[in-house]
Amino acid sequence: MTTQLLHAAENVSLTRPLLTVANLRVSFGHSAPTVRDSSFELRRGECLAVVGESGSGKSVTARALIGLAGTSATVEATRLELDGADLLTLRERGWRTVRGRRIGFVLQDALVSLDPLRTVGREVEEAIHAHQPELSRTERRAQAVERLARAGIPDAERRADQLPHELSGGLRQRALIATALAGDPDLIIADEPTTALDVTVQAQILDLFEQLKAEGRALLLISHDLAVVSRLADHIAVMNHGDIVEQGPAAQVLLAPEQDYTRLLIDAVPGGRSPRLAAARETVVARAEAVTKTFTSPAGHAHAAVEDVSFELRAGETLGLVGESGSGKSTTARILLGLTQPDTGHVEIEGRSWAELDNRQRVAQRRAVQVVYQDTLGSFDPRYTVARVLGEAVGVAGTPRAQRRRRCADLLDAVGLPSTVLGRRPIELSGGQRQRVAIARALAPQPRIIVCDEPVSALDVSVQAQVLDLLVELQRETGVSYLFISHDLGVIHHVSHRVLVMKDGRVVEHGDVEAVFGTPQHPYSRDLISAIPRIATQKEVVTV
Repeated sequence: MTTQLLHAAENVSLTRPLLTVANLRVSFGHSAPTVRDSSFELRRGECLAVVGESGSGKSVTARALIGLAGTSATVEATRLELDGADLLTLRERGWRTVRGRRIGFVLQDALVSLDPLRTVGREVEEAIHAHQPELSRTERRAQAVERLARAGIPDAERRADQLPHELSGGLRQRALIATALAGDPDLIIADEPTTALDVTVQAQILDLFEQLKAEGRALLLISHDLAVVSRLADHIAVMNHGDIVEQGPAAQVLLAPEQDYTRLLIDAVPGGRSPRLAAARETVVARAEAVTKTFTSPAGHAHAAVEDVSFELRAGETLGLVGESGSGKSTTARILLGLTQPDTGHVEIEGRSWAELDNRQRVAQRRAVQVVYQDTLGSFDPRYTVARVLGEAVGVAGTPRAQRRRRCADLLDAVGLPSTVLGRRPIELSGGQRQRVAIARALAPQPRIIVCDEPVSALDVSVQAQVLDLLVELQRETGVSYLFISHDLGVIHHVSHRVLVMKDGRVVEHGDVEAVFGTPQHPYSRDLISAIPRIATQKEVVTV
């Protein structure tokens, strides 16, 4: 069997599927199957995108294809073949000849997937050594640099000697792809490879995958974002609760979906400004004046994270803050929150500068400025119930003890959650529910401003749409202002009145969101907006 896999006929017609999956079924213990009777085919030079929300069975399907579903998993299928060879008969030793050499695997979080104590060059070298143990260390090094360069990493010789944390998110993801390419595989499985990346870096990674397709490799792309996969996919399979509910050519699925669930995913992709967005008021609730903040590295190198940044935030307004990683967005947010002191310049909240306040006054002012983070699970104490999480917030806000549970229930009602959630812990909630609890906590002191730092980037597209609609509705009802930070420009366009574009710590463009997105003036803004993934219209498909 191993010989059959390693020496598949080279002259096989391109019309013959490289991967054949028929009636795949994956279950764990005695529970209901996680994947039920899924069938699809994939040919060389093609991309099949498997889309769906968390828990739909996408990643379990991908792991079953490389024998990594888990020791407690039962994997069954009528056919599970790679190049005509039966994968169901493989034991662990046989799988080792398939993983990396025939099938490469790319995960989402490169910082976690790469060894933090080993250079990226050594990471790739190890993968090469697993498939070609006869190579000398010098030969492995040369091949590792070549793989890094092929993955689009500039100055690969120098980058090979860097640790993962010394690389940007995009370069780390390219290093992970280089590792997947180490064995020169026929098939690459990419599980949410662009979810955490800036829009321009995301576009670069998709370009790289297109190059790999052009080389004749097959690509299985796992994603919850139909706008992303529409750029790359030849065929799309839509999964929901373990079933493939719809599949077909990409244009057919995207432009003429047959299932309600597929239409729900497509409709959830942000597009244009929300029609429910209320008009902002003239009252200025926050003002930043020529703010600059410089950090010094342990080696003594100074870096201006924020330089001469000025803006105003009005009552009932959402100010979008966009830019790539390292542009200064989060530092700007921390300065607005009073958590970081600027070197020069100042921030005023309702006319009062943070620098002028004593400790007691700062505590009181901080109630007016709350924050919602991306990682809600990490921002909650895992030992606390929702009742305790919210109870602390309403207590700090001055609510009498006897009224706190009623206030907590009212806050949950405001964010669309039942009071029964009060008895649960964060780990027992879905991602969307946790984010709603985080918003409820931020609302507890009745703030004038909420800083939203990537509040929906970790959510499924339909849950993301629900949370965005909730934020818009709460703004209409309460008049709260948002400083909204996101790498997803579609999200920014949907919820913002105005937008600030940051690059290398400076604001390079600002203005009304429709003006900036419609006719961007700065080249960097144009690059960002042109990189936004979107689903093609019928007219565009016909033109092509």
